Amino acid sequence: MDLKETVSLGELIPESGAGEMDAETVRLRAIVEAAVYVTDEPLTVKQIAEALERPPAEVQQALDALVAEYEKPEHGVAIRQVAEGYKMGTKAEHHEAIRAFVKRLTPPLKLSMAALETLALIAYKQPITAPEIMEIRGVQGAGVLKTLLDRKLITTAGRKNVLGRPILYKTTKEFLVRFGLKDLSELPTLKEFEELARLALSDSESEAAATAGPEATPSGGPEAER
Repeated sequence: MDLKETVSLGELIPESGAGEMDAETVRLRAIVEAAVYVTDEPLTVKQIAEALERPPAEVQQALDALVAEYEKPEHGVAIRQVAEGYKMGTKAEHHEAIRAFVKRLTPPLKLSMAALETLALIAYKQPITAPEIMEIRGVQGAGVLKTLLDRKLITTAGRKNVLGRPILYKTTKEFLVRFGLKDLSELPTLKEFEELARLALSDSESEAAATAGPEATPSGGPEAER
């Protein structure tokens, strides 16, 4: 993540002046805290200072204060030095409790490449029929549609007024929730859908290899479409 895109550089922090040091220090500390929170990789003092256009010494003081603050027992997360940078994470003493908590949450959404391709088609072209989906994808997708229906990611939307009156499909509220969307106007780009598909396929292959053992062979047939 480009920190300069996340934080509005030095204009977020006014130039220091008489009587403003306390407020400015608090503001700088808050912005540094937000920067460490939103980035996945450890941030160095130099990176933060350059992005915020502030002296490294001021950034270091803000980080030191944040590290001390988060060390207090009332905080469940901490800011620590990792690989010459600073990163936020849960405290070690809470790992078991958090692991148990996460296990009780709704299982993560894991879909095959075929399912994600079909879901993308429905999301962008809804309402759409199974024959129309098959025409675009070039393969039968009854198993995929059933999977998406079972996951409550899609639902029926009546029938199309053409020969045979095929069933129309559309996405659901659960689809919006799963993808973190306010409404369909916030649909991810096709490139983002392709990335989701790539990651889902990679995850499923890794899990299959880990659970099936060295003698496992790739599965085929209708179930491979799910």
